Amino acid sequence: MESLKIYLVSSTDSSEFTRLKWCFTRSTIIALDAEWKPQHSSSSSFPTVTLLQVACRLGQATDDDDNDDGVSDVFLIDLTSIHLPSVWELLNDMFVSPDVLKLGFRFKQDVVYLSSTFTQHGCEGGFGEVKQYLDITSIYSHLQHKRFGRKPPKDIKSLAAICKEMLDISLSKELQCSDWSHRPLTEEQKLYAATDAHCLLQLFDVFKAHLVEGITALDPGEINVGLKEIISGSDYTSKIVTLKICKAADVIRSMSENGQNITNGMVSRKTTLNTMPMDESLLKIVRKYGERILLKESDLLPKKLKKKTRRRVPSSTVNTTKQLVCSAEWQGPPPWDPSLGGDGCPKFLLDVMVEGLAKHLRCVGIDAAIPHSKKPDSRELLDQAFKENRVLLTRDTKLLRHQDMAKHQIYRVKSLLKNEQLLEGY
Repeated sequence: MESLKIYLVSSTDSSEFTRLKWCFTRSTIIALDAEWKPQHSSSSSFPTVTLLQVACRLGQATDDDDNDDGVSDVFLIDLTSIHLPSVWELLNDMFVSPDVLKLGFRFKQDVVYLSSTFTQHGCEGGFGEVKQYLDITSIYSHLQHKRFGRKPPKDIKSLAAICKEMLDISLSKELQCSDWSHRPLTEEQKLYAATDAHCLLQLFDVFKAHLVEGITALDPGEINVGLKEIISGSDYTSKIVTLKICKAADVIRSMSENGQNITNGMVSRKTTLNTMPMDESLLKIVRKYGERILLKESDLLPKKLKKKTRRRVPSSTVNTTKQLVCSAEWQGPPPWDPSLGGDGCPKFLLDVMVEGLAKHLRCVGIDAAIPHSKKPDSRELLDQAFKENRVLLTRDTKLLRHQDMAKHQIYRVKSLLKNEQLLEGY
């Protein structure tokens, strides 16, 4: 089993930071995660990221490299202590490097929060993009589709669920909602944070062999007709010719994807990070499945600051809504009640209005799901709640118009703040 070395980086003058910079030049795969202190949904700003986890998978070692085989280095970069402008360029170069595959789990939100945090500390522009990126959720869904021959369910599995299925390890999420701004971090927090990033490397190891399958060494559709004729008429071994053309195609594609320019035979790169090139199999995976996180201006605005269109609501609709709210007080038993054939374990479905409450409920061991699709209509929400024996939690009074289910499948959350919403459940 791969051993794990954890480094807490809190200063650019530390040996841990020196090790981090060295690993960036030797790593071909880096897994990323971030932690921040949860805040109220009514806040008009993004949360401040307090910890960035970076798990490095080192490439082939040289004789001068001081690195043990089978060891991954995980760095916990303490963003509350380290001088952010001093690490901004290093991190940004890593994000855009064409030679490093970045792994994440729904990492776009983390990038938005990171960009906001660094911008607040004088790093103009923050982080605008992440190149050569693979999302574990996308790869998992792709392999599920390949395995079962049909589209997988639209609901996104948690990282803990994927780790249990693919690695047979239990990933505890108890500390997810702990105070990540408090210092010093506990040993349990350090291990939790490091494991969250490191498990992405382990999952990729499992996925890698399946991803390489079916990717041909040479895609004839990507080769110029003239090159096809040379290959077919060549007396040389076709494998050698094919390999050389593939390598040339990879170089050209990498340049075009990463904004590189060729001038007078010289290649200019946007990143100053001196990294090792990816091996052939990794290049194939990146070329076929790689993504790019590109933040738009609207991504960098908290929801409270985004423009919202307001409509005049007819007075008759207001009166009807008030009547629905008054008539929709909870009446049991809930669908999980043993008398109805349930298992006695509470299960909830949270719509977009209270979706942020889901992870807090999970932290205390309650089964809390979110809708399968991003913008479900009322009937889709109710159907999912009915099929999965869940109570639908919402603040949308329009859902209460479905009186046939309102008494035992829908509960209207009255409080606005998450802490009060949690207390409302007791």
